Amino acid sequence: MRVLLARHGETPWNAEGRYQGQRDIPLSPVGEAQARSLAGRLSDLRIDRAVASPLSRARRTAEIALGAARMDMLGLDAGLAEIAHGDWEGKLASEIRQSAAERMQAWSDDPASVQMPGGGESLGQVMDRVWPAFERACAGMDDGQTLLVVAHDAVNRLILCRVLGLPVARIWSFRQAPTTLNLLEGSAPDAMDVVRLNDCAHHTPLFGEAVHRAL
Repeated sequence: MRVLLARHGETPWNAEGRYQGQRDIPLSPVGEAQARSLAGRLSDLRIDRAVASPLSRARRTAEIALGAARMDMLGLDAGLAEIAHGDWEGKLASEIRQSAAERMQAWSDDPASVQMPGGGESLGQVMDRVWPAFERACAGMDDGQTLLVVAHDAVNRLILCRVLGLPVARIWSFRQAPTTLNLLEGSAPDAMDVVRLNDCAHHTPLFGEAVHRAL
């Protein structure tokens, strides 16, 4: 089984450095173009199943990436939604540094310890729903089949940490660019190798910058 784990394209809030979490922010024109670049890269590949987060930035990225002929195969799973950032949603990272400097520093230095304020989630809570969603997406896939999963920055990082055997505290030790591709191969979700990580060659040069300032 092969899993193409992708992130959604850029949104206006990504470009601004504004935390969006579970706010349903659509793709920007740049994000739509990134999704079209991803579609070009996937056009000649056989994809047997596709699952995305229901948030429009992920769903639309998946629809564009699949193209009109394959769009009907797309399923949605709320378990793949981005981390709920609670009171941080809608705020610039710079604003949060001023109003909640200690929690923001913990989010950088010890992310597993942070409970997002105002009804938000911890990374542990996100993992508790994301991994079962990933298992559901993989269920019944045969050797040689390919699954496309389109989700979010924190969601992808958590899946990759689990596959790589990394603690959640290492979530910032690699990047997830807009419409990046991660290629996983194996017989089951808990028996996978990471073949490609954060591959965004379809829209960014090897030494190009593809970093966002907020989730």
